[in-house]
Amino acid sequence: MIIELGHFALILALFVAIIQSVVPLVGAQRRHLGWMAVGRSCALMEFALIALAMLSLMHAYVTSDFSVINVAENSHTDKPLLYQITGVWGNHEGSMLLWVFMLSLCAAAVALFSNNLPPALRARVLAVQGMIGVGFLLFILFTSNPFLRTFPPPPNGQGLNPVLQDPGLAFHPPFLYLGYVGFSVAFAFAVAALIEGRVDAAWARWVRPWTLASWCALTIGIAMGSWWAYYTLGWGGWWFWDPVENASFMPWLVGTALIHSSIVVEKRDTLKSWTILLAIITFSLSLVGTFLVRSGVLTSVHAFATDPRRGTFILLLLLVAIGGSLTLYAIRAPALKGGGLFAPISREGALVLNNLLLSCGCATIFLGTLYPLFLDATGGPKLSVGFPFFNRTFAPMMVPMVIAVGIGPMLAWKRGDLLGALQRLWVAYIATGLVILIGFYVTHGGPVLAVFGLGLSAWLFTAVLTELANRVRLFRVPFGDSVRRTLNLPRSTYGMSIAHLGLAVSVAGFAASAFAQEAIEILKPGASMTIAGYVLTLEHVDRVPGPNYTADDASIRVTQDGTLVKVMHPERRFFPLQNQTTGETAIRTNLLADLYLALGDADQAGSWTVRAYWKPLVPWIWIGAVIMALGGMVSLSDRRWRVGVAAQARRRSPLPAPAPVPGE
Repeated sequence: MIIELGHFALILALFVAIIQSVVPLVGAQRRHLGWMAVGRSCALMEFALIALAMLSLMHAYVTSDFSVINVAENSHTDKPLLYQITGVWGNHEGSMLLWVFMLSLCAAAVALFSNNLPPALRARVLAVQGMIGVGFLLFILFTSNPFLRTFPPPPNGQGLNPVLQDPGLAFHPPFLYLGYVGFSVAFAFAVAALIEGRVDAAWARWVRPWTLASWCALTIGIAMGSWWAYYTLGWGGWWFWDPVENASFMPWLVGTALIHSSIVVEKRDTLKSWTILLAIITFSLSLVGTFLVRSGVLTSVHAFATDPRRGTFILLLLLVAIGGSLTLYAIRAPALKGGGLFAPISREGALVLNNLLLSCGCATIFLGTLYPLFLDATGGPKLSVGFPFFNRTFAPMMVPMVIAVGIGPMLAWKRGDLLGALQRLWVAYIATGLVILIGFYVTHGGPVLAVFGLGLSAWLFTAVLTELANRVRLFRVPFGDSVRRTLNLPRSTYGMSIAHLGLAVSVAGFAASAFAQEAIEILKPGASMTIAGYVLTLEHVDRVPGPNYTADDASIRVTQDGTLVKVMHPERRFFPLQNQTTGETAIRTNLLADLYLALGDADQAGSWTVRAYWKPLVPWIWIGAVIMALGGMVSLSDRRWRVGVAAQARRRSPLPAPAPVPGE
């Protein structure tokens, strides 16, 4: 009965979304307050209904209701409770339900926290959100229904894919989807602005916090996925340029450009048309990512669906959403005239350069990801585009971007003094030179590019601190005045600096990966191998039971200079229900380097394959990502996003009295 309640709630949510798509839009056109208010009520009701559907499916998983096909195919009574709950989105149908749940959550947040918005703009934004909801609710109900029953129900389920039974992947999809779907708010604001024909500083201030929140969630989601791949797959890598990884990275890149572009709109009343286009492209890339994962065009550890019918449906949604919004942009964007002029050497110019490099980087990834699929679909030769292409095309574009990130905040708005900015960064030159010299000394001359990468990280880190010191006039005014200036800086300034520091930390982790060491040997119990000054001795391998698996648990003693460092326990886990074996790596970290062990197969003589990796600074990749997300959240907490120009604009532009409606 509960599962039918969830199904019925999802159908009701579709009808509510249809009303939300039409009535507020008509009300905004006719300036009717009552009809515009329908959007807010519908958004909250749609969220409640989809939440009910989500809880109904989750209840079926927790209670092991195997009369539901989705539960029978993706759960099992022996599965731990955490994976019974998160198994809801560990499959295609459930993950799409999570997608629309996040979409309704974003729409409800707009409805609740948009008191400063003009009623007409809020109505149009919620109407666009409703249209997106209609498309994906139709997709779920007609091609991916998670509430279908089976009779007679099987006594037990088939269980979740063992690779997905991991805490990291349990929480990775919600953050990723919140980022994906959160950009729908910026998309809705962009479409609403095109309909109204007005983009100004107030609009930029309204849209920026939603973009920041989505960017933070997507940053955490991508970092969690990278960390999961690193410690679960046993290959010792943290990024493989997998097409589905690229699908999440592309909207992150353009979303980063959108955040910076909206600053120019807010501060200088220019780049309006470009910012609108970025908002459309960011969410469009999120939809493209959904298509890649759900259509069956990819074979990936991350991909779910293989049904061409679903791919066709999503492709139609893409054509309507992306084609419709870009057509509207082509018609209305010429009327969006920029206000402020600026010289190429200026804060605006640096932000434009940032946008161009990020957009070109995204275009490169887009081409490398989709071109092989396009060739295959048109009968051309089968190509495989891997990490050499991306490393040689994407990475060189990011080098000038990182350099510009260090210089840009030092420039003035409208017209900057590049020579003066470079002179104030003398500490950054010294730090960069020292890091490069030390790097060449420690590594005996290479790899050269990796050493320069560490220098690039030092440049950005020191430049950010120099810019902060320059803001508070450190050492140029009495120390007490500098402290007062520090305390009075807006949180958005701190957020920007923290995010840029996080980027510097991640860049160091990326660069240092070139210094990694690898050793693979076949060991009998009692035998040893060495790596990076460590001696690894395989003591024994025991068979141990797990909740829904059995594991071969290796005990490997790690010593350095004869001193015991740690006993590490990599595992091979066998899941009898799926007849599948997975690896469980063992990692020892001191935050400066990881010692990474993975247990391979055994041979007939009782020897085991042991893979060992030593990876310097690799934890900094995820530490930097967390710092970047923290910077975004600090910026998001700035009170300017809650009060100020938005409320003032509302008071300056009172809504005209609604026109009489026939029949009232």
